[in-house]
Amino acid sequence: MAAAVADAAVPAAAKANGAGAGCCAAKGPGYATPREAMEKGPREGLLYVTCVYNGTGIDKPDYLATVDVDPNSATYSQVIHRLPATHIGDELHHSGWNACSSCHGDASTSRRFLILPSLLSGRVYVVDTAKDPRAPALHKVVQAEDIAEKTGLGFPHTSHCLATGDIMISCLGDKEGNAAGNGFLLLDSEFNVKGRWEKPGHSPLFGYDFWYQPRHKTMISSSWGAPAAFRTGFDLQHVQDGLYGRHLHVYDWPGGELKQTLDLGSTGLLPLEVRFLHDPSKDTGYVGCALTSNMVRFFKTADGSWSHEVAISIEPLKVRNWMLPEMPGLITDFVISLDDRYLYLVNWLHGDIRQYNIEDPAKPVLAGQVYVGGLLQKGSDVVYVTDDDKEEQYAVPQVKGHRLRGGPQMIQLSLDGKRVYVTNSLFSRWDEQFYGPDLLKKGSHMLQIDVDAEEGGLAVNPNFFVDFGTEPEGPSLAHEMRYPGGDCTSDIWI
Repeated sequence: MAAAVADAAVPAAAKANGAGAGCCAAKGPGYATPREAMEKGPREGLLYVTCVYNGTGIDKPDYLATVDVDPNSATYSQVIHRLPATHIGDELHHSGWNACSSCHGDASTSRRFLILPSLLSGRVYVVDTAKDPRAPALHKVVQAEDIAEKTGLGFPHTSHCLATGDIMISCLGDKEGNAAGNGFLLLDSEFNVKGRWEKPGHSPLFGYDFWYQPRHKTMISSSWGAPAAFRTGFDLQHVQDGLYGRHLHVYDWPGGELKQTLDLGSTGLLPLEVRFLHDPSKDTGYVGCALTSNMVRFFKTADGSWSHEVAISIEPLKVRNWMLPEMPGLITDFVISLDDRYLYLVNWLHGDIRQYNIEDPAKPVLAGQVYVGGLLQKGSDVVYVTDDDKEEQYAVPQVKGHRLRGGPQMIQLSLDGKRVYVTNSLFSRWDEQFYGPDLLKKGSHMLQIDVDAEEGGLAVNPNFFVDFGTEPEGPSLAHEMRYPGGDCTSDIWI
């Protein structure tokens, strides 16, 4: 598909990447600019949520839940539909669209199919959301054997649409779980396996997330670790053994040549989610480094190469009654508002969501914070120790009479920047390891956080609570969330 923004004037850099080719008047999926999405996009009414039974002891397939988030609806804050996967043991994780705002200039394209990579089984499910958005239907299953046979790839994770019509999915290893076999899978517009995206010999050291910024002819990917290591649970020795990542990989876009590898060192262990600023002209972004709990900013230098610096640092807490003497925050997700004004991050273990003003990207300023779970909430066994040796815990509110379980893990921001949605499952084996039966047997929940987007500030919405602990087939683990019309972590502008 021809890729273009719908503005009459398309920058030369964008045209060089296929934009503006005779389709400036066309209207495809998404929005012409991030600002248009923020100002003219409708309020979200539905959320699609990946839900997991794998690892919980419930012998049922994972599923895609449809959640009603329209406050005027009779089924507000409820799961209204469940689409089961075809197999047991998939570990549905992240999701993406067949088309987004990168295809806005192609009127023949629509945002119809939700792509669901299965982290452990290697399957990729394609879900049709157009026939009935409230009750999506399975369209196709790309089998793991087909992917492995044609590409050698396994453990698919992040999915992004491309302006060409192809789907690109990062894969974290080969089918045996070795990191050395990782790379990027390409599916065509009919969801057939095309091959690998990167050039031969240009695979990253480890795989995880990725984001591309076409005007700068750059894609940057991050690095979790070897599937053979993380799928069995977290072991600190595996970090010392080199089975987890600390690098960003800078690729030529769309050519697939690895141009630069940024070693984040001891400040950047387990770099997970990676995002450029939404403004496609900007040459900076962030990656959340989970284990060291730093937000690292990456940016282009005067000579055209890329560099990095720590922009936000969450200090570990001295604790008692835990597996280690110090507890990292464990930044596992973050999102940037469409006007590039605020960054929101989660500390899965500490239990808080933070809002930072990033109008100066190099100097984020804390603007809001709220605790919605974690291992240090009042009533838990674990305490943190202050500088004067006092034992303390955080006050965490109940929501609709429910004690909050687990910690904030995945977040999604409304297009207008006024609401944050949060789930609490990271990965079933890690959920069990860090939170035990409280999360694994009681299930996940989803919360909504009200945002002060003018002065800064976060507050829990007391009227919104989706309890995945009461699902018909038993408690499930909820992970990533998507709006039918696109969102702050799926749409890329060119």
